[in-house]
Order: sequence, then structure tokens, then C-alpha cells
Amino acid sequence: MVGPGGPLSIQALLEQQKAEQEATSKPKFLTKAERQKLALERREQDIKEQKDKEERSTQERDVLEKQANELRYQGQAYSGPGRGALDRPRYDDRDRHRDKRIRDEPSRPAYHHQQGIPTGPRADRLRNGGPPSGPSSAGPASGSATPSAPSGPSFSAPGNAQASTSTPSLPSMTEDDLSAIRSRYLGVDKKKRKVRKMSDRKFIFDWDEQEDTGDGAETSTPAVRAGVMFGRGHLAGMDDGAHGGRGQDEKHADPMERRQAARHTVDERHWTEKALPEMKDRDWRIFREDFSIAARGGHIPLPLRSWQESIIPVPILDIIAKIGYEEPSPIQRQAIPIGLQYRDLIGVAETGSGKTAAFVIPMLVYIGKLPPLTDDNRHLGPYALILAPTRELAQQIESEARKFAAPLGFKTVSIVGGRAVEEQAFNLREGAEIVIATPGRLKDVLDRHVLVLSQCTYIVMDEADRMVNLGFEADLNYILDACPTEFLKPEDESADVDTDGKNAKTRVTTLFSATMPPAVERLARKYLRRPATITIGEAGRAVDTVEQRVEFVHGDEKKKQRMLEILNTGGFEAPIIVFVNQKKTADMVARDIQRAGWSATTLHSGKNQEQREAALADLRSGKAAILVATDLAGRGIDVQDVSLVINYQMANTIEAYVHRIGRTGRAGKQGVAITFLTNDDDEVMYDLKQEISKSPVSKVPPELAKHEAAQQKVTREMKRKRDAEDQG
Repeated sequence: MVGPGGPLSIQALLEQQKAEQEATSKPKFLTKAERQKLALERREQDIKEQKDKEERSTQERDVLEKQANELRYQGQAYSGPGRGALDRPRYDDRDRHRDKRIRDEPSRPAYHHQQGIPTGPRADRLRNGGPPSGPSSAGPASGSATPSAPSGPSFSAPGNAQASTSTPSLPSMTEDDLSAIRSRYLGVDKKKRKVRKMSDRKFIFDWDEQEDTGDGAETSTPAVRAGVMFGRGHLAGMDDGAHGGRGQDEKHADPMERRQAARHTVDERHWTEKALPEMKDRDWRIFREDFSIAARGGHIPLPLRSWQESIIPVPILDIIAKIGYEEPSPIQRQAIPIGLQYRDLIGVAETGSGKTAAFVIPMLVYIGKLPPLTDDNRHLGPYALILAPTRELAQQIESEARKFAAPLGFKTVSIVGGRAVEEQAFNLREGAEIVIATPGRLKDVLDRHVLVLSQCTYIVMDEADRMVNLGFEADLNYILDACPTEFLKPEDESADVDTDGKNAKTRVTTLFSATMPPAVERLARKYLRRPATITIGEAGRAVDTVEQRVEFVHGDEKKKQRMLEILNTGGFEAPIIVFVNQKKTADMVARDIQRAGWSATTLHSGKNQEQREAALADLRSGKAAILVATDLAGRGIDVQDVSLVINYQMANTIEAYVHRIGRTGRAGKQGVAITFLTNDDDEVMYDLKQEISKSPVSKVPPELAKHEAAQQKVTREMKRKRDAEDQG
């Protein structure tokens, strides 16, 4: 080691160098004032560089212009045969002003100034009187021996009144010449063409005139213009009103169509103004569009315009009129004609659309063509079977079916859970043409041999997707396999339409579902033969007569206060349904409503069958104004004139939400659905926003539209990972 004042050792130098490198590599953090100062210095430097650049450009331009002016007066005096306006030197406004000033001063010679004196070889030729050389020296007549001097004003030498030799002057340039020069050398009149990027997906309709490769001649006659187009001699296959003398009011481009239209006047009346024989294919298309009916499957019969125009037997029409069905619903308009052909059917329709009558009426026509039940065939079981997912829906179907079946002498029996099997066996001892059942209880009855399905050839599965979700897929397969298979239509049969009822003894399977999950599709492929498929509106969405409202309410106490505020000041009339997710919550909410002075009842899986029936009876009769229920009442129950549905707790799926709010706005009447949301409902917020946006009478609230969970669909896996990260 070297002492103080001596040279540093190699190790010390290395350590010093290493420390400097580390200090240099470390980021230097500046204060806000220092960053502002550096930014101002960079800005001043940029401005200074820009000014210097502009000054250099101006100086260079001045030098170039000066050189151009000198070359102009040192150049040739005239343009030869091969020179054009674009080859002339630049002649700008300053030159014109200077020349004008010189011409206006008669005391001075025309060319007596410093810049105007010719110099160089050209000046020598002019002083010596020699003719110009080159191709431009040729005179007017080629091959002349003595070249003639060009005409024009002569140049005057300094100090002489007139030059000894007449020299040609520079011809004056027109404005067109100057424009051509500026265009060629400066490009001032050329627009910079926008370069289209490959990432730009929009099609650009603008075009540059420089891209026009035509000769500028436009076809003016309609005949020529129509000749270059396509389609029957008209523009784009359509008459332009000028070609060939055809009028603009002519609607048919094809000559045959025009002749047919001339023989048969086109009837522009709406289908409601026409009689049934006057209906054309166009009218039937408009009819289906008016009622949002979509049907596929081949050989689809025409829909019903009214009950009177149908082929339904008169006794059933009298019952329809007695019940008070004025007009068929959309699903009834198309499903009944297909059912009257004894054809398998898949119906996809929104809730509350009148599906019960859509399959009960064809079923009664089918049963009416079979032999009546006697002691010889009563023990073989019913002719028709209707399967429903819940007891409430099964009992509702039974009530509706009895309105039609009882006047015709047909008996209906329901087999549902919650009642004693012995009681149901007693009801079946005298036989029944129609049995309405839930899958679980019906399988139990079949296992006990209380009932057989040996002659059941008409099967209806209502709310098939709901039955699958409840776990009844295996039970459905068991029940359908218990029905006779000898009456199944062969799969290779080409035509199975039967309108006269001669082939009545064929197995008919009808399936109604709000959605078509894979399990339901498996059932349809296995047990249905070339079914016709009907879709009313958009499958799986709420009806357009329900106004959907959403409010973010956090905490049970705030929910309770807001619910009572809506009930007391909202102006909604009974009956009203409040939906919750748990049984204990239903009992708690019902008690709160009763304490507020309202009559309320509950419906959930904790109630037995008698209590459920009593709750629905109280709601329908008006004894109870409000029903607090779980998703058990989301499907199947039909309470008329429900004015309001409150989702005290948001449903777990958007399908359950759709069925809940479908309890109001039924039969074409208006209804309101109010949903209380919390941040815990993020799994369904995206679907809820999409559902509300489809409704023409609803508006997505800003709080839901801007919510993070409503921007993309949140799955349970995503939510589980997010919760795990929050806990971690």
C-alpha cells in the first residue's frame, strides 16, 4: 500500500473504477423541479435547432433562386423546336415586377443592369455577330444557307442606342407556363396521397384523381350505360326508369313476371284484410313474422289465423269459446296444426305463452279417435301421459286439461309427490284417459305395478330442461321405455303427415322446453321421429311485456326497507311475488311483510303438498296479497294479473331469473320485475346486463353497465381463483 500523497495502487484504482461504474449504472432519481428544468432545456434546444434549420433552408432557397435568375438571363434567347413550357427556366413574380419596372423607365436601356448583361460563350457569340449553333440555329425553312435572325426586340449594348447585331429576346411566358413550371419543379399543386395502413380495416371509398386511368370521356346515353352493367339490361338488374322507355313505377324486372302481374293484379293488402282462400305465400311469411313464429322440419302446415278457420272439431271449438280463449297465442297457432297431424313436435317458447292448450287440444282430438275405455282395456293404462317437473306445474296442467276433457267425457288423474300412493291408486281404479305426473312419483307407481302404460301412445314432456336439471333424466328414460314401442314411427319413413286421422294409432311424442341442453337433445334424438321444431321469439329470454329494473342494495336491513318502500309507495296491486334463494329467508321476509301490515304467505320445499296448495289458493283468491317463494315457484305456477315480481335475492343463473320474472307480464299484459343486486352476484351480472339490453321496455342502469363484473362473464372457476388470491 502507498501512503497518503503517493500514487494509488492497482487494487485501489480497480475499486475506484468499480465504484464509479456502480454509481453510473444506478438510476438517478430527479426531483420534480429538476425534471421540469431538464424538460425546459430540451424544449429550448429543440426550438433553437428548428430555427437554425429554417434559416439554413431559407438561405439555401435564396441562393438557388439567385442562381436561377442568373441562369435565366444567361440562357438561350428562345426555345428551339424541341423545347416546351416545362423546360423553360423558372420565372417567378419577383422577375415580372423587376421587368415591369425596367420597361416603365424609358431613360434606361431595356437590358442595362448588372444582372441582365449576357456573359459567357453566348455573349461572345453575340459580340462577334456569329449565329447560334446547334439545332436551334435552323431557320424556318430547313436547309437554307444563311440562317435568318429570330424576330423580336433586339438587345442594346451598354452605351449604345442600338446594338450592332440584332439579338433575339426572351419570349414572355404565360400563366399556364408558369403553373406548369411550378408543378414540375415545386409540386405545389399535387396533393399528398394518404398511405393506407394494413392495420386499417375500414374500406376507403375515396379515390384520387391521379388514379383515374380513363380518357375523361363519360358515357352519357342510358343505352350505353346500361350495356356495361349486368342484369336483364338494367342497372344491377333493376330498371332505372330511363332505359328502354320503362317507367319507374314498374316493379317486375322479368318479362314473365310483368305479364303475370298484368293478368293478375298484385294485392298489397295486409293478411288481416284477406279471407283464408286469398292468402298467398307472401302473406303467410308476413303472418309468421308478425307473431315471431319460426318452424322447421319439413311439411310444416299453415298456422292458425283464428279458431273458426281451424280444423279442430266443433265440440272442442265450443269448449274453447266457453272458456274464453278469443285468439290463439303464437305457440298455439303453429303447434296445434302440427299436433293435429299426429306428428312429433319440439316446442321452444318463452314462459307464459300458452303451451298447455297447445298440446292438450291435439291430444284430445287424438284420444277422440281411439276406442273408449271399458272393462276390457281400462287395466292397460291411459292413452296419454303428460310429464311435468314440479307438483305445482302438474296440478296446473291438470286444472287446465279438465276444462277441455270433462265436457268431452274424458277423465284426468294427477300422480305427484306429497300425496299418499294409496289415494292415487284409488283414483286410477276406474281408469283415466289422461295422466299428469311428475317423473319421480310416476316411476315409483310403475315399480309398484299400480299403473301400467301398455296403451299409452301420446306422451308430452313439459319443461323438459327443468326436469333434466332436477335430475330426472334417468327416470324419463325409464318411463318412455315403459311405453309401447310397436307404435313408434319407423325412422326411415319418408312421410308421416296424417290429416284425416286414419293412422291414429301411432305413437306421438311432444317435447316443450325453454332451452335445449345436451341431455334434452339426447331425449329428442332417441324418442322423437323427424320432429317439427317450433321456436317462438328468441328462446330462453324474457317476454317483452316485462319491465326489468335493477337496484344495487347492500345488506338485509336496507333490502327490507327498500322492499317495504316499493310495496307501500310503488302503486302495485296484488298479487305480488317476492323471490328468495333459501327457505329460511322466505320465512323471514314473509314475517317482515306481515309486520308491515300486508297479508303474505310462503311457498318452498319445506312445505308439504297441502300447505303448497293452500298458499297458491290464498294468492289466487286474494286472501294473501304477497307470495314469498323460492325457485320452486319460478316455473309452473300461473297466477293471473301478477303486477310485480321482486327478486329479493338474485337468482343463481340467468335461466332461473328469466323464469322468475316470467310470472308477471303474462297473456300479453304488462308487468314489472325489480331485482336487488349485491357485489356477490357477479357471476350473473354479465348475463343480466345482456338480458335487460334485449328488452324493448327496459334500460340497463349505469351502475350495472359500468360494473367490472358486467364487462365479461365471470365463471365459478375465475371467482374461486380470485377469492383464493384475496385470502392469500
